[in-house]
Amino acid sequence: MISYDVARFGAPLERVERPTPQPAGTEVLLKVLAAGVCHSDIHIRSGIYDLGGGKTLNMGQRGVKLPLTMGHETVGEVVALGPKAQGVALGERRLVFPWIGCGACAVCARGDENLCVRPNCLGVFAPGGYADHIVVPHPRYLLDIGDLTPEQAAPYACSGVTTFSALRKLDQRVIEREPVVIIGAGGLGLMCLTLYKAMGGHNALVVDTDAKKREAALTAGARAVVDAGAPDAVKQLQAAAGSPIWAAIDFVGSRQSATIGFDCLVKGGKLIVVGLFGGDMTVPLPMFPLRAITIQGSYVGNLSELRDLMALVKRTKVDLIPISCRPLAQAQATLDDLEHGKLIGRTVLQPAF
Repeated sequence: MISYDVARFGAPLERVERPTPQPAGTEVLLKVLAAGVCHSDIHIRSGIYDLGGGKTLNMGQRGVKLPLTMGHETVGEVVALGPKAQGVALGERRLVFPWIGCGACAVCARGDENLCVRPNCLGVFAPGGYADHIVVPHPRYLLDIGDLTPEQAAPYACSGVTTFSALRKLDQRVIEREPVVIIGAGGLGLMCLTLYKAMGGHNALVVDTDAKKREAALTAGARAVVDAGAPDAVKQLQAAAGSPIWAAIDFVGSRQSATIGFDCLVKGGKLIVVGLFGGDMTVPLPMFPLRAITIQGSYVGNLSELRDLMALVKRTKVDLIPISCRPLAQAQATLDDLEHGKLIGRTVLQPAF
């Protein structure tokens, strides 16, 4: 099999050829049909997250072992089954849930494998989809994609379930009746916009520094867009909302974006931070009780949420975000383009067979 691996943090991906693995026990081997390229892959490739104040989070110290085949948005065709694998058949096309935990702790037992402190996430701690084959440990992590093409379905494994989980942290009445600010109009922000509408929302205000991405958000159904770089961005948001802003979801996660999200909220509002761009934000502690503000982190989503998301997609025919396809061999160039803000929507890698 062919894969494109992180062999050294901060270095270009390396093309690697090795024997195609054979599934054992409950494992399932899939031929990769589509692998989405996510912004978090940029951090994994570099080996660090910026924590602000000169501090960083080292991926090696976090448990990421090299060489690593990244890719956590994967759709594949089942080509081999371990002797104990049941529930899927050869030839089926399935979306892979990548946020796998240890399977033995209390967190995993309650269904929140994505929050396990001993994770085995595909594409992060275990081999992922930047390859022509991938091994999945159990059939329960494989979801039917219905009428979607592989490239349409792949982003739901991360971009989709991440935004869906963030939206679910808001009161449904807020989604249906109140303005919601979406910060960042990249792959996550545009995905959030489509799911927000599918969940009954109709008053999304989108913030981004890139004019092309703001235009993409308008095309996707945003009520209004605001330049995050404008000195009066918060005032523009509040004016465009026409009513108090109760919720903001930050898909950037920088000092600038989080500050805009916090400052635009009315008393009692909630800021959901999803993005991992990096940095820090200082907030006077009295503001938390005086404004009754909630700041909540949201990290990808669990298997149950991905199942519910795929049911929503099938039931409502969710609008699709812009998707472009590239050969797997362009994995390195695609990561570079994403890092430099050159991509709109989601880019999906496809192996050549």
